Amino acid sequence: MTGYGSAQFLGEERSVAIELRTLNNRYLKISLRAIEPYNLLEPEIERVVRQHIRRGTVQILLAVRRPRKIEDYRLNAVALRSYWEQLRRVQEELGQAPAVELSALLLLPGVLEEPDPLGQAPGQDWPWVEPVLREALHKLQAMRLEEGRAMEVELRRLADDIAGHVQAIRLRAPQVVLEYRDKLRERVANLLHEFDIELDQSDLIKELSIFAERSDVTEELVRLESHLSQFCQVLGEEDCPGRKLEFLIQEMFREANTLGSKANDVEIARHGIEIRGTIEKMREIVQNVE
Repeated sequence: MTGYGSAQFLGEERSVAIELRTLNNRYLKISLRAIEPYNLLEPEIERVVRQHIRRGTVQILLAVRRPRKIEDYRLNAVALRSYWEQLRRVQEELGQAPAVELSALLLLPGVLEEPDPLGQAPGQDWPWVEPVLREALHKLQAMRLEEGRAMEVELRRLADDIAGHVQAIRLRAPQVVLEYRDKLRERVANLLHEFDIELDQSDLIKELSIFAERSDVTEELVRLESHLSQFCQVLGEEDCPGRKLEFLIQEMFREANTLGSKANDVEIARHGIEIRGTIEKMREIVQNVE
């Protein structure tokens, strides 16, 4: 499910800011963006994220800043002396007195050494990063929860649509056999009248029995209704129902396909097509359910 959450901590010695974004994904994929050396905190951050999120692409932006101190900056006396000596020799060769002040040499590469970020220990900042991360996760989950409620409402509505089609098929199925019987009798009667032959009723009953057996979708309807009932029950569970729902969707689609292949009636076939279309809509939504 999609979502967004952010949190920050502002202190005298350091500041921490975290942004979280989630995108739909069948699996859990965590991506961290942070400057060195804080990218080394990825294992700890992933451990905390996995406690709250099981599916989706999680994009994490981490920013940790420390105010610079005087002792963080050092003067490279060797580099400064080397520049000065080279400049003095060139000026002596040209017969000119040194006209460059030492302060101007501070701008040259390597004279002023800034703190090496790789020399910092990111683990020292983890006690400040973790609570900010958990706060951002809490806000993210609150947003995802709202989306989840909307998805649940839509899934239940789609399940009701399927149940309506199933009930319509139940009412229509017995009529299919009766209509086939009447049409069969009419065709046979016309043929018999043309050739002056009498009909053996047992043959007619046998043909109707074969047709009724081949076109009977009662078993498929029962299983489809059972899967729908389980689907609605799982929707109310809190412990990661996403994969369970995917499995039930797969089973429902299998029954709908079988039902469509056995249907010998235009109206039942139409209901079957509607059921498969609705199941596809449910499948797209369920892929985003954690």
